[in-house]
Amino acid sequence: MTMNSLTYRTYQPGDENGIISLWNDCITGDPITPLRFRKLVLLDPNFDSEGLRIAESDGRIVGVLYALRRRLPMIGTDLEPEHGWITFFCTDPAVRRQGVGTRLLREGESFLRQHGRSKVFFSSYAPNYIVPGMDAERYPEGHAFLTMHGYTRNYTAVAMDRSLTDFQIPQDVAELKRQREQEGYSFTLAQDRDLVELIAFATDVFNPDWGRAIREGLLQQLRLEQILIARDQGKLVGFCLHGAYEGVAERFGPFGVDPSQQGKGIGKILLYDCLALKRAQGLHGSWFLWTGEQSPAGHLYRRAGFHVTRRFDIMSRSL
Repeated sequence: MTMNSLTYRTYQPGDENGIISLWNDCITGDPITPLRFRKLVLLDPNFDSEGLRIAESDGRIVGVLYALRRRLPMIGTDLEPEHGWITFFCTDPAVRRQGVGTRLLREGESFLRQHGRSKVFFSSYAPNYIVPGMDAERYPEGHAFLTMHGYTRNYTAVAMDRSLTDFQIPQDVAELKRQREQEGYSFTLAQDRDLVELIAFATDVFNPDWGRAIREGLLQQLRLEQILIARDQGKLVGFCLHGAYEGVAERFGPFGVDPSQQGKGIGKILLYDCLALKRAQGLHGSWFLWTGEQSPAGHLYRRAGFHVTRRFDIMSRSL
């Protein structure tokens, strides 16, 4: 296949199967279904067909790159006007090293620049990121491609997993929970009366995407029986849940404890209670995509039996 047979354009209705087929041939470590592509890309509130760039040869899609900017605020009126994102790209092996990926990247960056964006990230976009960043071990060519074009690592996030087939709450954690309850803490499943406070707490204390995930999850598959609440003398100080993202029951999070309460083991209690809850529901595993390996949360997860399964470099470039 030669460069002369290639044409470049933006997304058109009917491209979906071609994009998904190329994706699953190239991004083999993170395959996608038509349903997930529809939810995460086509129905994303920030979708703009001009940002979904296509390389085509003889009617077949051989390259794709998705660039987007925020059109709907995550919270308030904040459109993050300086930032844009590239969340996925891939090219058919038959056209690699012919400048196809470079052309798509430059078109995506140009699209973002035209909309006033001065910095582009791969791929830490909320709400509908596919992966947090570039997995250099799984996709060394992709990592080298971004590096060659001026993208640098901001930080590295890790994904972690834990089998639940042997899970039991340790005695010391059970004793810690009893002690905290005697001090006036409570650990319960969420009820309707908790929801307004919970969503505001997740949004304001942590991340607007967490509040969104809880709200939208409850409108879809998420059940109250999957959400745990911690209170101190009646005040909400922590939460922990599973199944919020895409309705995947084994996916853990979001999870947070008020910074003023940290150091008391509240997060440990919530984490172990959530794992016990998942095991009681018949789930055999627990996993999540994004934490700092050396963060307090990362150390807590390790002590609870989680192990690192992937590392993602969150990368960016000035436009």
